[in-house]
Parts: sequence; structure tokens; C-alpha cells
Amino acid sequence: MVYNEELKRKIPATWSAGGLNRFIANEKTGDWGKESAQANYSRKVTCIRGTDLNSILQTQQINAPERFILEKNTHKLLQKNDIVIEISGGSPTQSTGRAVYITDEVMSMFNNPLICSNFCKAISVKKDLYLFFVYYLWQYLYDNGIFFGYEGKTSGIKNLLYENFISSYKVALPDEELLSRFNSAVKPLSSAIIANRKEAMSLLSVRNWLLPLLMNDQAKIND
Repeated sequence: MVYNEELKRKIPATWSAGGLNRFIANEKTGDWGKESAQANYSRKVTCIRGTDLNSILQTQQINAPERFILEKNTHKLLQKNDIVIEISGGSPTQSTGRAVYITDEVMSMFNNPLICSNFCKAISVKKDLYLFFVYYLWQYLYDNGIFFGYEGKTSGIKNLLYENFISSYKVALPDEELLSRFNSAVKPLSSAIIANRKEAMSLLSVRNWLLPLLMNDQAKIND
């Protein structure tokens, strides 16, 4: 362990200090599009809103709406290894900054290509092995209320001061070997979470279909 001047504490000798911007390759803004296909708004997508972020990795029903966007805006579609971040919204007790990661398994849960709403933005990491480290560190900071200190207000709506945060908030950063080991450990757990999530959605669909039949005596359960 060695003392790090930026963090004002000791960190492992092979680690460094810096902002999360060193892991981020690019960013994509969101798009709300139209409720129905019209004129050039012809590309059908599922739009991930801030309110949908928690439900994607948990057991609540996902109510992300289907929308239609301009064909020229398909560069905003979410891709593998993106992280979607809520940048506007929140409340006095809930900061902005809620997030969810996007993997092939996550995208397979939906019937359409994915996009985030214009109250969110998507970031892409520079290397695949950075995805889970950035996401879980981000989630840790969110759970500990760090983002309350990086919010501004516009017309009464709280906005995450994203650029300021990723460049000025310093964290301890592991070396590449440890990041690779962490990614290898977490990736199969993520796949299991999504597999269980998809099974739960399937069971929920069966329940919603079967329960009215049972209640109306249209179906019966044999002994």
C-alpha cells in the first residue's frame, strides 16, 4: 500500500487514481421519437426510460414503451457494453445517476432494438473488460449518495453534471490484470441474472394468462 496524494489515502502500489473518463470511449444521447410510425419516423425501437432502469436487472415487469425514431438516428441505438445513465429526473431523496448495463443477454429480452430516452444517455467503454467494473463502481457511488453533489437544476428538473463528475471525481483504479480477473468472475454471474430474469418474465406471462381462466372456472386444477 502506498499513499496517494489525489485521494489522500493509501491504495495498492499497482493501482492509480483518476476519473472514470479514462474508461469511456464515447457517449450517445437519447431519443424519444414518436408514438406511432409517421413520415420519416419509421424505425421501431423499445425506449429505455429512467423509470425502467431498475426493472431490467430485477424481477419487476418491464414497461418500456415502443417508439418510432428517424432512420438517421439509428446511430443512437444501444449496443453491447453500453451503460445507460439517467441524467435528468430524481427527487429530493433519489439522485439522478441510476444506471444499467447492456449486454447481448439484456438485448435478447426485447423484441426491438433498444434506445434510451432523452432524459438518459449511454456511454460506451473502451474495452469489454471495463464494463462491469465501471457499472458496479458507478452503482456503488449512486448507492452512497455521491451524485447528490453533482446535480444542477433547470426549470425545476435536476440534471446530473455528468461531464464534471467523470472528469473531477477521483477514484482508485485497479491495474488491467485485476480488471480482467474481475470481469471474468462477474460475467457469468451477469448471464445467470439475465437468464433468471427471462425465466421470471416467462412465468409471469403464464400466470397472467392462466389466473383469469381459473377465476372464471374456465380451467380447473386436477388433484
